[in-house]
Amino acid sequence: MYVITNREVIDSAQGLDKFGSRPNAKGPHELRLADVRRSGRGWRVEFLDDELTAAETRGLIEKFRLALDPDAKHYASLKVACELAQMARSRKSHILFFVHGYNNDLADVFERADDIARRYKVLVVPFSWPANGGGVVSGTLSYKSDKRDARASTGALERALKIIHSYLRLITEAQRAQLFQQATAQHPHNAEARDALYMKLLEKDCPFTVNALFHSMGNYLLKQMLKSSINEGNALTFDNIVLAAADTNNFDHALWVGQLLFRRRCFITINENDFALAASRAKSGSAQQARLGHWIRNLDAPNAHYVNVTDAAWVRNSHAYFGEPAEKNDKLAEFFRRAFTGEPAEEGLRYHPEGNWYGL
Repeated sequence: MYVITNREVIDSAQGLDKFGSRPNAKGPHELRLADVRRSGRGWRVEFLDDELTAAETRGLIEKFRLALDPDAKHYASLKVACELAQMARSRKSHILFFVHGYNNDLADVFERADDIARRYKVLVVPFSWPANGGGVVSGTLSYKSDKRDARASTGALERALKIIHSYLRLITEAQRAQLFQQATAQHPHNAEARDALYMKLLEKDCPFTVNALFHSMGNYLLKQMLKSSINEGNALTFDNIVLAAADTNNFDHALWVGQLLFRRRCFITINENDFALAASRAKSGSAQQARLGHWIRNLDAPNAHYVNVTDAAWVRNSHAYFGEPAEKNDKLAEFFRRAFTGEPAEEGLRYHPEGNWYGL
């Protein structure tokens, strides 16, 4: 899997130790791309060179018909975007951008990403920020340290989302122009027939969607990005956005959730028995407010669909119920499968108007 990170890179290390625990030495907004693959019981990590060679750039421009200057400087992110689009098309698979939570061991992050990829048949692109970036490693200080790390990483997340959006537009617009010309050639004097053929060709050529999963404190990172006055990361990139087990305040969440742009749905999932969110509230003392991911009151963001999984079988006190609990609960698995693949996943669920949430 390709991984986007603003962590420091330790070239002399092996495996996951190449990912440092602190932000990139050039600054917390600096991004690097890594190719992470299973190797026996561990992981093989290869960081990509920042710049593409002239030959690589020309090859990509020609193959994908990109409206780019071949003599300009281009980066590894262009190559990764093209490869992901090609894989999604050939496998008829969807792409899921995944932002993890706080104090996550990197092995656990990649195990989780790999599990999501296999379970839901999606191409997962993790964004790994230095949660617990060198601070105290337990208790309240670790939690507060990671909140500081999250705020420091908002610029990196914004840059990552902005780059994803620009490449998605670049790749899809090149294909759209070619397909529109093809439809126009077949129906030069019939706009209705031309448009119908154009949509059919689009569906066949681009059978994938791009969606996002923000888990736990990854939602706090998103919230801080949206609060920035110079935010450029909130563009119409994703079909569905899933805010799972959100470790951020329930209070006034509609102010930032309401800013999110997406094509189909924004889902906020809630488990009132979530042990991790109960612990995060307790760690910061009695002043810590109710967390969005375990509170079924004040669910008032007009653009969100709230899904309460508290009473769903096997969820219990899980914090990552899109994982192991979904293995035993078909309805839960089906909800996340649809949410991660750009579908209206609330369909078929029971709506509870008294609380404005859906239940399984």
